[in-house]
Amino acid sequence: MCTRTGGALAHVLEQQGLATVQLSSIRGHTERIKPPRALYCEFPFGRPLGKPNDAAFQRSVIMAAFTLLERPAGPVLEDFPERVTDATETPLTCSLPPAFNGATPSVIDEARALRSAYERQLKRSGRTSVGITGNVETIPALLEAFLKIAAGTLPENAGLPSDPHRSALDVRAYYEEAALALADHVPQARATESWFFQQTEAGKLLRKAQAQMIAAGRTDYLDTIVPRGQE
Repeated sequence: MCTRTGGALAHVLEQQGLATVQLSSIRGHTERIKPPRALYCEFPFGRPLGKPNDAAFQRSVIMAAFTLLERPAGPVLEDFPERVTDATETPLTCSLPPAFNGATPSVIDEARALRSAYERQLKRSGRTSVGITGNVETIPALLEAFLKIAAGTLPENAGLPSDPHRSALDVRAYYEEAALALADHVPQARATESWFFQQTEAGKLLRKAQAQMIAAGRTDYLDTIVPRGQE
């Protein structure tokens, strides 16, 4: 199992006598939820088994996770020994569209300017990962809430429809899907991640928001909004 929900479900299944193991992509969540058995894998976002089309590598990940089933009690959290970098430091070559309205916050203007690119990619692929906390129409509102958090408002008072992590995932999905329509090639998984956090106003805002929460003592959001290496 994976994701924070999966970690909580693991406790329920274990109480019913079913042994579980989880693949973790966010160490901070796993450390807080303490599932019975978890394997932390530092892989690109959206690639839980690390390397596409590499059956031997994927099998090694699965077998490492299954080995944890030999542990009768937990919580157990171990690291998969190999990190998949996937050109993390090389952002996607992708030009942002021009701003629409200089009177609005630059991050809101940026998000609205990307709407047509997002729609082109949605039409091309027929699917989207946006929708964890709302839909494409709510992206500006999410960014407005993160602006408040970056300015010092507590997350629970900023107007987010869910926790900051889930809300940030919707923003990232919107931007990274729009980037696919703007790029002239199929990017590596972490190339879009680096583009988002290093070159967009939204990515910079999430970095500021997470830093503000940590400075305020909200270490429960450490590494949950901004992945390691992008802080």
